[in-house]
Amino acid sequence: MYDIETGRWTLITEDTGAMGGPKLIFDHQMAIDTEKQIIYVFGGRVLLNASQSAVEFVRSQENTFSGLYSYHIPTNTWSCVRKDGQQIKSRIGHSMLFNTKSRLLYIFAGQRSKEYLTDLFSYDVDHDTIHTISDGMEKTGAQVPGAGHTQRATIDPELNEIHVLSGLSKDKDKRDSLQNSFWVFDIAKSRWSCIYKNVPAKHSGKISLKSSPVEPVPRYAHQLVYDHVQKVHYLFGGNPGKEGFSKLRLDDFWSLQLSRPSKEHLIRRCKYLLRKHCYQELTKSSPCDAMSYLQTELAQVVDHCDPHETKEFQLLASTLFASNEEEDDIIDYMLVDSEPQENFHLRTNLFNTLVKFFPEEMTQPNANLVDLITIP
Repeated sequence: MYDIETGRWTLITEDTGAMGGPKLIFDHQMAIDTEKQIIYVFGGRVLLNASQSAVEFVRSQENTFSGLYSYHIPTNTWSCVRKDGQQIKSRIGHSMLFNTKSRLLYIFAGQRSKEYLTDLFSYDVDHDTIHTISDGMEKTGAQVPGAGHTQRATIDPELNEIHVLSGLSKDKDKRDSLQNSFWVFDIAKSRWSCIYKNVPAKHSGKISLKSSPVEPVPRYAHQLVYDHVQKVHYLFGGNPGKEGFSKLRLDDFWSLQLSRPSKEHLIRRCKYLLRKHCYQELTKSSPCDAMSYLQTELAQVVDHCDPHETKEFQLLASTLFASNEEEDDIIDYMLVDSEPQENFHLRTNLFNTLVKFFPEEMTQPNANLVDLITIP
């Protein structure tokens, strides 16, 4: 135990296994129930020989995993809640979070031997019950975080959300794939949403380690914490997975703050995109009507506090006078044939833009059908 005020460490016990707690383990997860002063420890591999290092143990191919334990701080007592295989499958490289509002313990993903898990389940600490939210075997086509390990997760009890930043994952060919994606799990709706995805920039077959000004370079084995009061995530360090440089590590520090547009903003934005498209079609058929439409209908839905949108709106007037000389040279029958085709492409692009504002279940699938097939 470490006392922040005094800056001192206190040894509680040298052997938790002798007290009924977990044996000598590594790569486990801990979470604390501050209300009832209970620490939960789940997963991790068991070292049968205290002199054996973790690396040596992994190479030995032994598969002994630790279960779910609880530690009551005031009485200094351990209890075994579930052994490995008792309703839950123990693992390493997983994420475990405690929701102080619902008093549920959430366990997500991880690795067990050569099996990469994508399941998500909860444990009710007050009623000693386990509920499987997702077994990771569903083939509904819904988006879920990819199988892998070293992902980092946080929870916001007020928003009732789980946030996951992925790390090293497995692709369809069972190979390690390094890409960072940020996922939000809506606990109430039991639905995952991918709100950010980044893949390594490749130059001549090599991974670039240079972060852009707006996003960190992909990594794994990083650390992520969340300030649920200010609603800010902090990311530090990690392994960039650069081939040929296995000892290379990162020491950069990033912050991430998610912002959600209001319903009114989304409706206004959709109206703006629709009216902008109507204006663009009017410029080809009736320039005078287009000018009137620009000054009235379109101007009403422009966010004049947004410099980018304001500039875009101001430049729209120039389309009334664009390419007049070229249009005079176009033969009438060619113009009739080309306009419907051009309008079709523009309307298709507009549709693809608008569907991004709607939930996935209300839109057509955007993934390749081949990617929905699980390869054994």
